[in-house]
Amino acid sequence: MSSGVAAACPKCRSALPGALCNTPAPVRCPACDALMQVELFPAFFQPAAAGQSAEPIVEEGVSSCFYHEQKKAVTHCDACGRFLCALCDVEFNGQHVCPACLQSGKQKGRLPHLESSRAVWDSAALFICLAPLLLFPVVIGTAPVAIGVAIFSFFKPGSIIPRTRIRAWLAIGLSLLEIAVWVYIFFYAD
Repeated sequence: MSSGVAAACPKCRSALPGALCNTPAPVRCPACDALMQVELFPAFFQPAAAGQSAEPIVEEGVSSCFYHEQKKAVTHCDACGRFLCALCDVEFNGQHVCPACLQSGKQKGRLPHLESSRAVWDSAALFICLAPLLLFPVVIGTAPVAIGVAIFSFFKPGSIIPRTRIRAWLAIGLSLLEIAVWVYIFFYAD
């Protein structure tokens, strides 16, 4: 876990060893003894890869990059067919794509494997369950919808950041409680 890169203590800004990061329990800073829990993506500890520079064209008959006339083409875009230099080549999901196709594919939804956001259905279920409590009569219609959305969330991918399904279970429990209160009000309250 050590590549010469270190996280800094949020209090004293001294370097923290990698062993103090991503621990299940809070740890103390070796310099200032501050209690903290440092969570970092594993990529933080990986050495930065050197970028490829585009080669200039030095001989006749060599294809040039569509975007850089003076640079040698190393591949073509699998989406539009334009020749690309090493600088413009974006490898995505086993394909070579130019920056323009990557951008338009993102905007138009043509790249199904490119995810920049995801619906968090368990949070939506909890919101549907709790928001109508401000207007109590509306709950009778939203509680079953919240249960449906919570169950739906179990079959959809979760957040891009891993987390538990506690919100979905909480939405189901609270919705069932709301339905029980309505049943009591309608049938047993005088």
